[in-house]
Amino acid sequence: MKPVLILQNLNMDGPAYLGTWLARHGVPFEVFNTEAGQDFPRTLDRHGALALLGGEMSANDPLPSLRQAEQLFLQALRDGVPTVGHCLGGQLMAKALGAAVTPLSVPEIGWHAIQLHGTDLARHWLGEADRPTVFQWHYESFGLPPGAQLLASSRVCPNQAFAVGPHLAMQWHVELDKHKLGGWSEEASVQDDKAANLPPTVQTASVMLLDAKQHLARQQALADHIYSRWLQALRTA
Repeated sequence: MKPVLILQNLNMDGPAYLGTWLARHGVPFEVFNTEAGQDFPRTLDRHGALALLGGEMSANDPLPSLRQAEQLFLQALRDGVPTVGHCLGGQLMAKALGAAVTPLSVPEIGWHAIQLHGTDLARHWLGEADRPTVFQWHYESFGLPPGAQLLASSRVCPNQAFAVGPHLAMQWHVELDKHKLGGWSEEASVQDDKAANLPPTVQTASVMLLDAKQHLARQQALADHIYSRWLQALRTA
């Protein structure tokens, strides 16, 4: 089996549970981290699947690495190489397909419920729970690209996930684990002093950590389902 190619944009936004899951299932993978000075590969010739991680930059920023990520996804689309995009990664997939990436009216940060669309494809990718709670951290959202099928929405973000063939784009961070949450909650800790002025879609660090006790294990079960569907496509690619 060819290894999975994982595109990482920031040191603090690594594969986390995605890497754990791939290792558990004996799937080889390679991570290229642009903040650590690694250029993304030019082609997917050596890889059997593609994963795009998140980042605090906008998908619209004029960064060569973002444009290369889009080109790699377009190669994956052409060659049937299964792809999964997390947050910024999903936005880059949408942008590569011609959809706009635009600011939300309010950001989504923390644990929030999404609503699955009642379709067989949504169940295939996202399981049976109608309103799973997932971890969000985004200020922008993708439009729905031509030919894509919408899978889930939330109150402030109507396009939470879409699928095109064996490719899945998500707004949320299904790859989150305890270590990543710990690092991110330190970054969010400055919000604790501003809690009274935050919109209800933005959680403080203390609330993120408290809610993780209820939601993280369930989200990782969702990740198991999502990555299994992705691996199913990988094995038949």
